[in-house]
Amino acid sequence: MNKFVRGLITEWRRLDLPFDGETMIVAVSGGADSTALLVALNDLRQRKKLDIGFVVAHFDHGLRGEESDADAEFVKSLAIELGFEYFSQKGNLQKTGNLEQNARNARYDFLFDAATKEKAYAVLTGHTMNDQAETFLINLIRGSGPDGLSAMPAIREMLSKKEEKDATQKSPLLIRPLMQWAFRDDTEEFCRTSNIIYRSDTMNADPSFTRVRIRQELIPLLETFNPRIVRTLARTAERLKDVAEIEQNIPKDLACHTFLEIRLLKELKKSERHAVIREWLRYNRGHLRGIGMDHIEAIESLALGKKSGRIVEIPVFQRVLKKDGRLSLRQIEVEN
Repeated sequence: MNKFVRGLITEWRRLDLPFDGETMIVAVSGGADSTALLVALNDLRQRKKLDIGFVVAHFDHGLRGEESDADAEFVKSLAIELGFEYFSQKGNLQKTGNLEQNARNARYDFLFDAATKEKAYAVLTGHTMNDQAETFLINLIRGSGPDGLSAMPAIREMLSKKEEKDATQKSPLLIRPLMQWAFRDDTEEFCRTSNIIYRSDTMNADPSFTRVRIRQELIPLLETFNPRIVRTLARTAERLKDVAEIEQNIPKDLACHTFLEIRLLKELKKSERHAVIREWLRYNRGHLRGIGMDHIEAIESLALGKKSGRIVEIPVFQRVLKKDGRLSLRQIEVEN
């Protein structure tokens, strides 16, 4: 058994994932990471180690014309060759706001819908330890607090962005079975030894994207100080999960409302106040993407200031308004 396949089954056991009787969606872009995951899952299926109904799902963002079409064709051909069910969808992304974020939202909406349709136990993605390190640096540069700097979980519940969750419906899980042990070099090497020429996204070489510059410029520079910097950053993110979990003990019930009472904020310690503000934003926005420590501190200053009627603008096209002793979140109307 190839060491990459052995690493995957070892992690499968560690995460206590089911070995049979379930359906799982495998998100495959055609890149090395997701392709390696799919091929390794097929190996385990062929060896009778896993008796799972795997369904390959590919989302075409429609951003690269013929190149995107070729990615979709590659994934489809590979899925058919390996004997997996396959389906795809072509996206129509919003032209306003952050392109990377819009693409991510559209992709995860598609995967959630696919999992719901197939009554799947989980969606599997090919995130590696490199993705963990890059995300840590992105959030560090943005000034995120412990919550933003803490590691992406290997397993979490998957929620739809389109509609409220049906309380009677069990949500699929999002599982990243490579993230805590595999590096990008490992997935590329496994593809090579499997004689598979994976797809390369030209947008992954575009320096206008922050993640690309971090991957191509910052991490190589940091490796001159610490050759194991990717592992170090990923492990640091894991340790910061403990710090973030400590904040879970603060009175977050204060935050689960449309309005945030300023008088209650004033009674808290600074660290508690920051945690409540973060949780209030998460509750009303559904996520904390784009929110940095500067936004949290600006909202804190707004709350503690003596004047009413002031605002703080936050991503994306939103503002926090102070009025009548309360903070409220408002959407900024954008003209087309």
